[in-house]
Amino acid sequence: MTMCSAIVSSQTVTIVDDDNGLPVDAVAIYNKEQALSAITNKKGEADISVFSDKEEIIISHVSYTTINTTKEFLKTNNFRVRLIKKTAQLNEIVLSVFKSKEKTTRIAEQTVAISKEDIIRESPQTSADLLGAVPGVKVQKSQFGGGSPVLRGMESNRVLLVVDGVRMNNAIYRKGHLQNSITIAPSLLERTEIVFGPSSVIYGSDALGGVIHYYTKTPKLSEKNSVKSELFSRYSSVNQEITNNVSAELNFEKWASYTNVSYSTFGDLQMGKNRSHGFKDWGLVSHYSENIGDNYAASPTLNSDPTIQRNTGYSQLDVLQKFFFPISKKADVTVNLQYSTSSNIPRFDKLTELKKGNLKFAEWYYGPQKRFLASTQLAINPNKSWVDKGVFTLAYQKIHESRIQRKFGSLDRLYRNEGLDVFSINGDFTVPLTNEKNRNLSYGFEFTYNDVMSVRTGKTLRVSNGKVTGFSGDFTVQSRYPDGGSSYASSAIYTDYRQDITPKATLNTGIRLTNTVLKARWVDQTFITLPQTEITLKNSAITATLGYAFRPTEDWQLNSVLSSGFRSPNIDDVGKVREKNGKVTLPNISLKPEFAYNAEVGILKFFNKKRFSLGLNTYYTLLDNYITREADGTQIQYDGETGDVVKNINKGQAYITGYTISYQGRINENWKTLGFLTYTKGESYDTKERMSSIPPLFGRFEVSYRKEKLELSANYRFNAKKHITTYNISEGIDNHVQTPIVNKNAINDVDKYYGTPSWFTVGLQGRYNVSQYITIQGALSNIFDEHYKEFASGISAPGRNFSVAVHAIF
Repeated sequence: MTMCSAIVSSQTVTIVDDDNGLPVDAVAIYNKEQALSAITNKKGEADISVFSDKEEIIISHVSYTTINTTKEFLKTNNFRVRLIKKTAQLNEIVLSVFKSKEKTTRIAEQTVAISKEDIIRESPQTSADLLGAVPGVKVQKSQFGGGSPVLRGMESNRVLLVVDGVRMNNAIYRKGHLQNSITIAPSLLERTEIVFGPSSVIYGSDALGGVIHYYTKTPKLSEKNSVKSELFSRYSSVNQEITNNVSAELNFEKWASYTNVSYSTFGDLQMGKNRSHGFKDWGLVSHYSENIGDNYAASPTLNSDPTIQRNTGYSQLDVLQKFFFPISKKADVTVNLQYSTSSNIPRFDKLTELKKGNLKFAEWYYGPQKRFLASTQLAINPNKSWVDKGVFTLAYQKIHESRIQRKFGSLDRLYRNEGLDVFSINGDFTVPLTNEKNRNLSYGFEFTYNDVMSVRTGKTLRVSNGKVTGFSGDFTVQSRYPDGGSSYASSAIYTDYRQDITPKATLNTGIRLTNTVLKARWVDQTFITLPQTEITLKNSAITATLGYAFRPTEDWQLNSVLSSGFRSPNIDDVGKVREKNGKVTLPNISLKPEFAYNAEVGILKFFNKKRFSLGLNTYYTLLDNYITREADGTQIQYDGETGDVVKNINKGQAYITGYTISYQGRINENWKTLGFLTYTKGESYDTKERMSSIPPLFGRFEVSYRKEKLELSANYRFNAKKHITTYNISEGIDNHVQTPIVNKNAINDVDKYYGTPSWFTVGLQGRYNVSQYITIQGALSNIFDEHYKEFASGISAPGRNFSVAVHAIF
């Protein structure tokens, strides 16, 4: 009797929702001829004994993605299947970026969700490349090992990066271009959600342009013990990229574990050779430095192929370890460990910088960029009148970055090292105020503390027979940040209220109080003298939001938002010392917060039973007391050269306005399409100067075909020209000196440089499921091998690239 029961049990499949693990009933299971079939019950179970082991089985549900499999494969997963929800009905997407799950029908802000399927299909080399495919997001690169996302004309410390509920922005996130978005490998991500515009009610300081929230993969419990392993490997021709990723998920009834290790190596990047823009020498690398490792070269080396951007290669290792276990029926714990490190990353734009016609730097690179995160999340579900659900997140981050540089004609090497310890705790809670859950209250708190240490030293090289054999002495170097140590702390409380005031309209309001305290101490004043060597800056702000989502019919949604945000100056804003293009930034200990006041309108129209959508989002953001970089008319000796002194200062008011038009959906059962067009403009009211970080008109259009095991797609990307007169010349953040020279004898930069030429690329992608275990992907990007540079970038974009990847499940 026992033996018979075991045989029947082994032929029962259990089907659950991939997101929450709950059973899915009414799932149809049938063979290709539809002669045999079964349907799951309320427990998500169905008897599949009628099917043979190797017979193709189709698992189908109207709300989930269809799966083609075999009983033999199901056996390897203990006859347990997780179904992924369709996004065919585009308004049913659920977002977590507002710290509680909400359908997009109840959200007025402009948002974008990147699913796991999107990440697999896009197959980006870095997370920065992933963001570059998102409507409304532009990515700048100073070197290949980086990527600075721009949202609504704002970037770096005006855009908030978050991973698994923990803010990545820290006390030294700088103004200008920030390359930290690459420290999370795409293979670690379950999804990414982006909200545009000031979101300071939920997230606090820094979220002026928007929030980018990375969610890494999390293991799930299973009544049947299981182990799932995956392997991903990719090669790309344009930079000899080799990426290998392995992962293992252990699922048990009382605990689960997920481990992911990703390692990538990137060689020197090949630029495009087709110069449709008409500038034959722009971006070419005629000479380069061979001063790598212990190699010493007294002068630059002639580049045998100027289209190869020497000194752009690097490597990166990313590790994710998660444990998940329930501690009661109403509480569970997630332990999250992340580690990312890289090799030295050459600063390409610096290594191609010229002084009197010759390369200026023999060495300029970032040391290994290290990020460690340890966090514990306690999720509770007490079902009380004052809290229905809640999450406590306790986190610690240890971050290390460094800059090493040496000029040609000198044996003096400069080291600047920065280390941060970041501690944070936040609690986020929700409670429905009615049984229908059409009135919801959210509230929470956050506390973060950044401890910053900036260390510097200078060493004179000892050289013999073309090799660096040691050091002959030390010398004093100016530190990048306060050498006596610095700290930055913030504390905040917030509340958010969302109500369906009618079945067709949702109102959202919220308010947040934030306090920040910055402390800094300078010891060595060999190079700079400050009126105060020890400072304490305290700031506070109240920010608010009001959103209204109106759905007059099933096929229309109209959104409007009024919101405010602020950014309190951090250590980088107040205390940084550095040189760029002959301008030396010095500390300003009197810097004040900048504020943003935003109004936006969104229109969304659905077609074909909500399988196709067309949307428009337009906004106007007023910046008050905005922070900008300005010369003070004096000069200073820095790293052996005379430079013009500039400082971050507060100015009056400026505006940024723009729009994004987007569409997506199904043409029919096999064909899908999507696309967007983004325009941005920004200008100061007081100086009439254009704002920095304002990209030109850009867009992307894609069409894809999918049938059974094959998926094909084609995409078209473009950027309009950004004329030199639309740059902010005085700040220099947009790297206008990296654009083509049209008159090298001109005195003014507006007459000397062209601006960013327009460009377009065409790409193809394909994916084929060889079996249930193996998938092969291929891509051909920049088919016409166009040469171009992304706006404000110091490096030419990749030329024609062929990549091939294999994904295997064990």
